[in-house]
Amino acid sequence: MKPILYPAGETEFRNNGLGRLSEATKCLVTEERNGAYELEMRYPVDGIHFSDIFQRSIILAKPNPVDDPQPFRVYRITSPLSGIVTVYAEHISYDLSGIPVSPFTATSAASAMDALEANAAVTCPFTFWTDVTTVATYTQATPASIRQRLGGVEGSVLDQFGGEYEWDNFTVKLHKNRGVEKDITLRYGKNITDLEQEENIANTVTGVVPFWINTDRSESVTLPEKAVYASNASSYSTHLTEPLDLSAEYRDKPTVEQLRTKAQIYVNKTGFGLPKISIQVSFINLADTEEYRDILPLQECS
Repeated sequence: MKPILYPAGETEFRNNGLGRLSEATKCLVTEERNGAYELEMRYPVDGIHFSDIFQRSIILAKPNPVDDPQPFRVYRITSPLSGIVTVYAEHISYDLSGIPVSPFTATSAASAMDALEANAAVTCPFTFWTDVTTVATYTQATPASIRQRLGGVEGSVLDQFGGEYEWDNFTVKLHKNRGVEKDITLRYGKNITDLEQEENIANTVTGVVPFWINTDRSESVTLPEKAVYASNASSYSTHLTEPLDLSAEYRDKPTVEQLRTKAQIYVNKTGFGLPKISIQVSFINLADTEEYRDILPLQECS
């Protein structure tokens, strides 16, 4: 489908809005698992409806062959280069960054998702759903944005209960598993057109320096060895070590052993010492080809 432009306040997306952006030379949606969800579009300055594209206007576009069209809010428009501008937009769910939620406590993913909506400090047009059954305690001590509390910080809903987010218009869905496993093989000579693997250790943290402090009583606890390292830290010639404030973990002064144990659990849980490995695969979706038309359900991949 051609991307469709809407004014900033649109919520229904049931018509053609301000018009179809039919002269877009590129419209690419990128979504990361539990991460960024953005749109990049290139558009000629003399194209139809170009003059209607403003900051915070909304572009409705299909993010992949399977999902419904999704709204993306414009946050940046570049200066023209050879008569073409690049428009950057982020999924409408990023609006949750501007909706604060008051403190609350929950003991399940379902109750936490319900409480995010119920405790919104301002009008919240979003609804929340989950099928995650993990039992854990979620505590939010201070007001914060809903988007932040959903994931991306220690102690967030995602951090406490796990799962995979699906951002579907104004509905936030936290799935146990967002997709399904299919017996599809990617291989050269069949459907792979390109494959690149990259291992990056530039920002790999190998250890932490934990501490506890109570400024009111002028008390503090540190480790005699200073740092706690990942089990494979010795394989690195240099170390990237960061401080770890555990003051909020203990009301009363902890022992050195308690501090060491808590820091080690944190290091193990966060995967410190592991390089960032990324694999980029380009392949032909065989479900779209004539040869595989009769077995399309077995080859469809999204």
